[in-house]
Amino acid sequence: MIVEQYFEDYEIGTERTSFGRTITETDFVVHAGHTGDFFPHHMDAEWCATQDFGQRIAHGTLVFSVGIGLTATTINPHAMSYGYDRLRFIRPVHIGDTIKTVTRIADKRDHPKRTTHGVVTEAVDIRNQRGETVLACEHLYLVLRREPLA
Repeated sequence: MIVEQYFEDYEIGTERTSFGRTITETDFVVHAGHTGDFFPHHMDAEWCATQDFGQRIAHGTLVFSVGIGLTATTINPHAMSYGYDRLRFIRPVHIGDTIKTVTRIADKRDHPKRTTHGVVTEAVDIRNQRGETVLACEHLYLVLRREPLA
């Protein structure tokens, strides 16, 4: 779905929640194949059983990519991703956990060089099925202004 929003249209505090998605063993295997990260924490169930955490842990980058993908429900032709800041892996995600993503517009500011654009910061909170935050970060958007600054 296309939703056109200019910088001026974003309101601090606006929140949205994605649908959930259950993380599977296939996700672990495919992600390891894509990234080359076959660390035993993600791939070796027997070894993990001997560790304090007791079971395989999802790659942080897997949780990030799936969690962010869950938010990709609309296209705004006036905005593009400008990057991510303050990324933190808070709790482990395991096979069978279901994650969903809550996003909130946290800040808006002028772009330091482009008078035609502003920067919108979205607080990203990826949560497990118990509502616990497993990953947090800030997503920055470069957004076209309706009217350039003078």
